[in-house]
Amino acid sequence: MSTDWAHIYETTWDDLVRYLDRKVWDPERARDLAQEAFVRALRSAADPDEPRAWLFTVAGNLARDEARSAGRRKRHLELVRTESEDLVEAPGGVDDVELEGRRAAVRAALEQLSERDREILLLWDAGLSYTEIADQSGLSVGAIGTTLARARRRLVEAHGGGGEGRNVAHN
Repeated sequence: MSTDWAHIYETTWDDLVRYLDRKVWDPERARDLAQEAFVRALRSAADPDEPRAWLFTVAGNLARDEARSAGRRKRHLELVRTESEDLVEAPGGVDDVELEGRRAAVRAALEQLSERDREILLLWDAGLSYTEIADQSGLSVGAIGTTLARARRRLVEAHGGGGEGRNVAHN
């Protein structure tokens, strides 16, 4: 069976870019990394059973490699650029400063989580199934729900008790 990468691209691009944006905190770089992940998929002889999960694994590895070479801590603590709004649609009545403040608060809350909790939340937020998250994280499918619930609780606590589950990561 040959993977239909065109279909995967159409159905996965936005989720992949959002996932990468939350990892590198740079919308332009997130799009570049997503493009590179697809290039690698097309050049690869692999025909994965779960192409979407495989693609997220490749993208995650690309982001990790970049973070190591560029000084991960520095990148994650950078101020959110105002140009990132083209990736996140502002709710009605929310101005640029307020949107930037929300993104910075979510970013700070995510930074307080462990690497595993952050990764599980970002994969879930990107729309991956529990099975796909398990494949990428190495956890059992049964452990994903528990890990996700704990990670969401920790995120809400780190965010000052505000926000609700999935919407917190989108602000």
